[in-house]
Amino acid sequence: MTSSDSPDSWDLNRARRSLRQAITRYSHKRRQRQNAPELQATLKTQLDVLAASLDKLDRGLVRIAVFGLVSRGKSAVLNALLGEHILQTGPLNGVTQWPRSVRWTVPSRYDDQRDNIPVELIDTPGLDEVGGQVRGDMAREVTRQADLILFVVSGDLTRTEYEALCELRKCQKPLIVVFNKVDLYTDTEQQAIYSNLQRLTAPDGLDFDFDDLNWDGPSEPLTVGEAAKTDSSLLEVVRVSAEPAAVQVRLEWPDGRVSLEWETPPPQIEELKSAIVNILHQEGRSLLALNALVQAKEAEKRIAHQTIKLQASEAEALIWQFTKYKAIAVAINPIAVLDVLATTISDLILIRSLARLYGLPITNYEASRLLRTILLSAGGMILAEWGSGAILGLGKSAAGLATDISTYAGVALTQASISAYGTYTVGKAAQVYLEQGCTWGESGIDTVIQEIINQVDRDTIVYRLRQELTNH
Repeated sequence: MTSSDSPDSWDLNRARRSLRQAITRYSHKRRQRQNAPELQATLKTQLDVLAASLDKLDRGLVRIAVFGLVSRGKSAVLNALLGEHILQTGPLNGVTQWPRSVRWTVPSRYDDQRDNIPVELIDTPGLDEVGGQVRGDMAREVTRQADLILFVVSGDLTRTEYEALCELRKCQKPLIVVFNKVDLYTDTEQQAIYSNLQRLTAPDGLDFDFDDLNWDGPSEPLTVGEAAKTDSSLLEVVRVSAEPAAVQVRLEWPDGRVSLEWETPPPQIEELKSAIVNILHQEGRSLLALNALVQAKEAEKRIAHQTIKLQASEAEALIWQFTKYKAIAVAINPIAVLDVLATTISDLILIRSLARLYGLPITNYEASRLLRTILLSAGGMILAEWGSGAILGLGKSAAGLATDISTYAGVALTQASISAYGTYTVGKAAQVYLEQGCTWGESGIDTVIQEIINQVDRDTIVYRLRQELTNH
């Protein structure tokens, strides 16, 4: 079985199709908006994001980012995975100053090189070493690109580590907690720390407020009772010893001499490697597709938001123009049935005009929601006719036929006001739904995300991601 036969390759194909559709749409929009420099800048930036996501899909490149505090052995963990000393390590804090990437190929389970998974491992500086805004920006950019995250610790979680872990969890990516340097602990100590890490990252941890804690310092370990409750279904804890400390061994020579020498044991990395390989082979391409789609979704949202923001005055003028003319038409038309029909048609034309103004598509997502708003607007016209008839004893249609000018004028003014309010409401609703609905429709990004989630097995990470992805 090769990657071309696997279900997750279908996910890649659907994701590619969706991204190409978005790139084509906004490239055309960019050509049409040559006289809008701010919008041009947004379109260029977000089109670059879409193109980069598509390129990542075409290469099938999975990115794994490694985070942690200083001296936890992040670089050593990556070296152990690679099987060679590529990334610099050392006793001093802060050996890694900036994110650095290295390539790693995860071999196929089917002895078919075409099914090998290319991986980019991203090493990052210690989260407690890079200061303030630089750290935040770096972490956000790296996590945005990553498909899988490793968080390296070397003992019980400190408060700083737990806060960092909670922040990383917000990115809605699968995350493995790597308990490194297990060789420094006795078997009993190691098991106690491992069990504590599992409990701290379990979804049934206790709620707490950091401000209510009596904390002595950033290095003090958390206890289970102080752990925050969080959805940790995407967390897994593994034990490794990426760069074991040298141990003294006793050598007995043929001539009877005995000597003591220091030897460095090989890395203990199989548990982590096995976890990564299983994730990537089981659903790596689905995770890759979903991450690319989520990035593309954010790009489309920014385009839609900026488009509506920059053309707010034009849209407002257009809405008021429809509001004014429809109110006049309703006021002078004596037939109530025609009012309802004209209201519906006018609102549909307004929506189409706004979509053309913004250059955003009208999808089934928007259509179903806007239809309700239009029906409410038309319903208001019917209620106005019925209410005026009940109160005045004569509806607008009857008043017009009876040439009762004073009654007709009162009913017409009431219905014109309701019609104007309904049109303005439809116009404002259309702005919201055009912004939110651009990622739906046939081959829309949200549509494809939902399709991928609906067809995965319940025991996969993708299935556990479904709520976060659909609410992202």
